[in-house]
Amino acid sequence: MNRDDPEQLTITPDGRPTEEQPRWRQDFPIDWPQDEYRSRRDFAKLLGLTSLAFVVGQAWIVILSLLRKTRDRPQVREVAAVDEVPVGGSKLFNYPRQGDLCVLVRVSADEFVAYGQRCTHLSCPVIPRPDLGRFYCPCHEGWFDLFTGQPLAGPPRRPLPYVALQVRDGRVYAIGVGEGVV
Repeated sequence: MNRDDPEQLTITPDGRPTEEQPRWRQDFPIDWPQDEYRSRRDFAKLLGLTSLAFVVGQAWIVILSLLRKTRDRPQVREVAAVDEVPVGGSKLFNYPRQGDLCVLVRVSADEFVAYGQRCTHLSCPVIPRPDLGRFYCPCHEGWFDLFTGQPLAGPPRRPLPYVALQVRDGRVYAIGVGEGVV
């Protein structure tokens, strides 16, 4: 096919003469060969630009995640005095930010555990049940292990986010957050 011949550029896809074409095709003529023509150079440019866009997008995600990790390092914060929480008792506190509700549970005379208070299923508040060794979510009957935060029953599939604790000088301090088992 000669691309310089104007007669060949107006040939319809089915090859019939223009007079035999339906009226709509005469009203909307398309130069098919020229319209569908893409050079290898144009295709390579398109492929290269698309690949570059994907690489830039992935790099942007990595940069944002690194910035978020360095910016959101939780600070050490005092949660309670050791004698403020009785054995089997609990205390609510905000950590690492205001509005991030966590629960501190005194398991024994010298052992404390702390987890985020939101259920990992639908963010309902969990209730500590130290007598059973579990956290309970009343929304959908979810149960979590008191010592590991792992889901035991119900719809939750992910563990409660833990709060790392440190006891010193008669005080309990929150020193970091994480996902799952410590």
